[in-house]
Amino acid sequence: MLRIAVPNKGSLSEIAAQMLSEAGYSGRRDTRQLVHTDVANDVEFFYLRPTDIATYVGSGALDVGITGRDLLLDSGSDASEVTPLDFADSTFRFAGPTESFAELADLEGKRIATSYPTLVVNFLAQHGVTCVPVKLDGAVESAVRLGVADAVADVVSTGATLRAAGLEIFGPVILESTAVLIQGPTQHDGLATLQRRLQGVLVARQFVIMDYDLPAERLDAATKVAGGIESPTVSPLRDEGWVAVRVMVRKDESNRVMDQLYEIGARAILVTAIHAARL
Repeated sequence: MLRIAVPNKGSLSEIAAQMLSEAGYSGRRDTRQLVHTDVANDVEFFYLRPTDIATYVGSGALDVGITGRDLLLDSGSDASEVTPLDFADSTFRFAGPTESFAELADLEGKRIATSYPTLVVNFLAQHGVTCVPVKLDGAVESAVRLGVADAVADVVSTGATLRAAGLEIFGPVILESTAVLIQGPTQHDGLATLQRRLQGVLVARQFVIMDYDLPAERLDAATKVAGGIESPTVSPLRDEGWVAVRVMVRKDESNRVMDQLYEIGARAILVTAIHAARL
C-alpha cells in the first residue's frame, strides 16, 4: 500500500486535496481525521503539518508526499522532488532597509530573519557569504524595525508589504517555489500510478477540447493554428467537402484559437472542459 503524506492545513492543503480527488482518490471527510485509507486504490493518506512532510518522507516512514519546494529544501531531508504540481507558487527574495544593501556580499555576518533558515544559509554559502539566521514563523518584515535582524528573506509577491515596513528588495532571487510531489529514498511501485494520475489532472486543467466544422480544403491552414498534442482527429461530415475536427488546445489560448479558426472558415466551434487525461 502506497503511503502518502498530505498537508493538513495552510495554502497547500485545499488544492492538494482537490487534485487528489480529481485524480480518482477518496479523501477524509473530517478535517480532524489524521489517517484515511483508500482501499480501492491501495493507498493510505496521512494528514500532516506541511513543514513536517519532507522529514517523514525523507526518513522512509512514508513513501511520497505533497509539499512546497521551499519546505523540501529547507528540511534538509533525504526526500527528493519527483514533479512540480503547479500551484502555491512563490518567490523568495532578500530585503533590507532602503539603500542599506546592494548585493549579496553586503550580507556578510549580518542577521537575517526568515522562516527558512537552512534554505537561506545554503543559498548564501553557495555565493561565499556567511550570515546569522534568525528563525521566525511569520511576519518577518517586522524583524528589522524591532531590532531582531538586519535584513529579511521572505516570500515576495508585489513587494507592497515589505515597502510598508520600510524595506526594499535587493539581490538575486533565492528560490522560485511551487507545490511538488516528493519521494523517499526507496521508490514505491505505486508512485508511477500516482504520478500519472496527477499529471493527468494538470493536463486537464491546462487544456480543453475544441470541436469545429470546416471546409476540407482549409484543413491544412487550421492545423497550423491548432495542431493538437499529436494531430487533430478529422471525420467526414454528411455534406460533401466538410469535415468535423477535434483537437486539444491550451485553455489560456482557446479564445485566440477560436478567432483564428473562424477567420479560416471554421463554424460551430465548441469548447469542452477535460475532466481527466493521459498523454
